Amino acid sequence: MNEFDDIRPYYDSEVPEVLARLAASREFIDTLMTIKYPRLGRLAPWLMRPLISRVLRHSFQKIHNVRDFQEAVGVSMGKLLKNIECHLTVSGQEKLDAEGAYLFISNHRDIAMDPAFVNFVRYHAGYDTVRIAIGDNLMSKDFATDLMRINKSFIVKRSVEGRREKLNALLQLSRYIRFSLIEEHSSVWIAQREGRAKDGVDRTEKALLKMLSLSKQKEQTFADAIRELKVVPVAISYELDPLDAAKGRELYAKQTEGVYRKEEHEDLLSIYHGIVGRKGAVHVAFGDPLEDGIDTPEAMAEAVDRQIIGNYRLHPSNLIAYEMLEGKEPGLEKWKSAYTGNWPQKVREFETRVNAAPEAHREIILNMYANPVRSKLNFGLD
Repeated sequence: MNEFDDIRPYYDSEVPEVLARLAASREFIDTLMTIKYPRLGRLAPWLMRPLISRVLRHSFQKIHNVRDFQEAVGVSMGKLLKNIECHLTVSGQEKLDAEGAYLFISNHRDIAMDPAFVNFVRYHAGYDTVRIAIGDNLMSKDFATDLMRINKSFIVKRSVEGRREKLNALLQLSRYIRFSLIEEHSSVWIAQREGRAKDGVDRTEKALLKMLSLSKQKEQTFADAIRELKVVPVAISYELDPLDAAKGRELYAKQTEGVYRKEEHEDLLSIYHGIVGRKGAVHVAFGDPLEDGIDTPEAMAEAVDRQIIGNYRLHPSNLIAYEMLEGKEPGLEKWKSAYTGNWPQKVREFETRVNAAPEAHREIILNMYANPVRSKLNFGLD
């Protein structure tokens, strides 16, 4: 058994078996039925299950390897973005070597769409897609594991217990990321923190950066080890968060009760609604590879944060939310003037969206949108 077999993405040779397993998976079929056809699924599950399985087998006939699978995903994603009127833009990608392998560290707002947007813009620019770090908390179902790993995702073992076991898992992860980048010349995407920034505050966890250095050679310094990884910060910004109301509900529960209890399949439903929900404009900004001489995790975290916050594109929703909370701010005019559409209409639409949430949740949702503005102001960045 290879050192990384239990966490790596699937090989091309494994794809046919994985697809056959998915088409026959009762849990996968029932999940699709619950999401796509809830009424028919309740009334006639005996009819819907074989129909869904047949559709899956037919859809999988043209998929023979990982690239085929990702191309099918890309076609579906292109149609989806058109249907939900998502305006996707990208910047900074031209500065990167098309043949280079980079470690993309990005802010994290959406479980599936953050890496999906990175892959989508890279694929359409002729770059290779990235390998994606995904926590095992999202892989409680076998079919979810199959779907993630066939899409070039590798597993971050968050659920391991015991000090030694956790250290071994972190070392394996660190070694795999380094192996992907240096030995297999495959770029990697990883979030700057564990879990999504539901409050809109994008900050890099130093523990993540320490993990990256675990696999360095004994004689290497932290700076040497990080330089080899070619770290590029990435800022992903959404005009609208399809899950803003759900995040508001969760954050409110944590504030008032100290805990939020997830329902069964909630993570999978969040992934689905995050994919199909309205997003408005989305911008993916690739930063510059980190400079040499960053010799501590603290210095690296600040360098990554400065690029992510600096490159984060503010949308009308961010500026409107900030002004709803803080009042008019002269420093916002330079960002507001960049928007050429109907500003009063944007204000009305956003206010309607926020007011649809329970009153107790509204300030939380507004802060979620306003915090990227605060981050730029606090860092003194444009």
